[in-house]
Amino acid sequence: MSFVNLRDFLEHLAATRQLKRVRTQVDPNQEVTVIQHQVIQRQGPALLFEHVKGSKHRLVTNLFGTPERVQAVFQRPPEEIGAELVELAERLMPPKVSSLWTYRRRLLRLLKARLRNVRRGPILENLASSPRLDELPCLTCWPLDGGAFFTLPLVHTTDPENGRGNLGIYRMQRYDAATTGMHWQIEKGGAFHFHKACEKNMPLPVSVFLGGPPALTISAIAPLPEGIDERLLAALIMNRPLDVIARPSTGHRIPAQAEFVLEGTVRPGETRKEGPFGDHLGHYSHSAEFPIFRVDRVLMRNDAVFPATVVGKPPQEDYYIGCALQEMILPLTKIIMPGLDDVWSYPESGFHPLAVLSAKERYPREALKYAMWALGQGQLSLTKVLMVMPAGVNVRDIESVSRAVWSYLDAESGIHLLAPTAQDTLDFTGPAMNTGSRLIVLASPRDGKPLRDRHPPMPPPARQVHSEILGFRSLGPAFLIAAIKPGADTGKIREAMARHTVTKEYLFHVLVSDDVDLSSNMSILWGWFTRFDPLADLHPAGKVVQGNRLVFDFPIAIDATWKPGYRKPVAFDPEIEKMVQARWFEYDIDNSGDHP
Repeated sequence: MSFVNLRDFLEHLAATRQLKRVRTQVDPNQEVTVIQHQVIQRQGPALLFEHVKGSKHRLVTNLFGTPERVQAVFQRPPEEIGAELVELAERLMPPKVSSLWTYRRRLLRLLKARLRNVRRGPILENLASSPRLDELPCLTCWPLDGGAFFTLPLVHTTDPENGRGNLGIYRMQRYDAATTGMHWQIEKGGAFHFHKACEKNMPLPVSVFLGGPPALTISAIAPLPEGIDERLLAALIMNRPLDVIARPSTGHRIPAQAEFVLEGTVRPGETRKEGPFGDHLGHYSHSAEFPIFRVDRVLMRNDAVFPATVVGKPPQEDYYIGCALQEMILPLTKIIMPGLDDVWSYPESGFHPLAVLSAKERYPREALKYAMWALGQGQLSLTKVLMVMPAGVNVRDIESVSRAVWSYLDAESGIHLLAPTAQDTLDFTGPAMNTGSRLIVLASPRDGKPLRDRHPPMPPPARQVHSEILGFRSLGPAFLIAAIKPGADTGKIREAMARHTVTKEYLFHVLVSDDVDLSSNMSILWGWFTRFDPLADLHPAGKVVQGNRLVFDFPIAIDATWKPGYRKPVAFDPEIEKMVQARWFEYDIDNSGDHP
């Protein structure tokens, strides 16, 4: 089933009991966040809030909060889309009449992946020339957020030089009835377009879509190469053209089936403090100067539904969308990099902090080539820690990765520290925003033989090693995780672990804060990779300079504890959390999903 608009998708979710209508009034200031958090933890339904305080519009969240709902948008397993494109490329190059005939049905499907101009559509049903953004049910997700935010805006811009379109999701803080922030991070297409507009000293027209085909939302997140319009991917996923309406005011073509469209400009030199904001790394992001989006007009369809999402510690909706997109992109990635077996950015870490790839080495040190390739590719270039494994290793399972690291990692040639480097805007561990360092870990077999055979024994009781260690958890033989008390002396703990007869056998000692649940791999990966900077927080047993690089000795301690100066982790307001629990039966969410 192809969903041409948000209404179609909601009807499907209702028919399959994956939608719950909440008829009691809710507050967009944090109450919705607490409700959604409770629901997504149990992989519950999408939520349609029919009475939102301060707004006449309905609000929908958790649209993509399960793998099943994401796959429903794709209409088939996401990897099948990528595999089909690969097969067509291989079979039709060079083109032959017989091949064209054999694959005619698939080619016709590809021809549907286009924008189709139409003159009318529901989005033109209402036009507000005096914007009233304050009447929209924007969410304030967390207690320390800088204000209310558009959390699911599809921001469309075009390249000022060649007119190519870009669609991305960039959070927008609502300042007043007619202006918002525009959180353009580095490596984002919209930011590149704005940079060109600034060079020409001209305003950049911006159109923000809210709602529309759910494939449009998923495509806006996809890590497509720069210059490829994400709207074409949406049409491919839908298996039909995307209907668009030309707008003379902006020069843009907007989705005819969107719920809302905000039209305006972002002008060179106009900035305002934006944030903080509790983001998908599970912490509050930096508050900083970002461009201002001035809204000239708002278009909306009758009885428009306002889409939003909540981000925070994983898993959230972006967890499931990101996993599906990685599955779709992998077959295409293998064409670009022959020898690549698999690559996976860990959603538990917030994607950018950790990626692992596996590849077949055809000559010694080829693994380094794969690492450099990955760190030069679009959003993969923002990866903080990249591990390269032999082909066949399950890169999506951290304990399988640990076994490969134990078997094949040579400290002398397999660890590469890169500093200084650009860094993900949301990462707060570097010396300044957008700056940091990277770590490459190459687990490369020598003649196919493992460097180590016997795994280290299970870790001892924590108190036998140091009184300020709360507990141990081994993630396979290479990684020993230690949760420590607040305010503990990390230097003394590192020394104690490096001396102990058992703990010293692990290659990496990872120190995490006491808010990390050692029984949960998801919590460990979150606490580990969001809270350390490789340059500042690697503490090897020894190190020497060889040529232009550092060579480390095992064990290597990683101080991944929360440190003064880091951004605070997100947490609910206790009073609002208590209020939600008291009202839970009013929401009537635990009953089976609503019928259409």
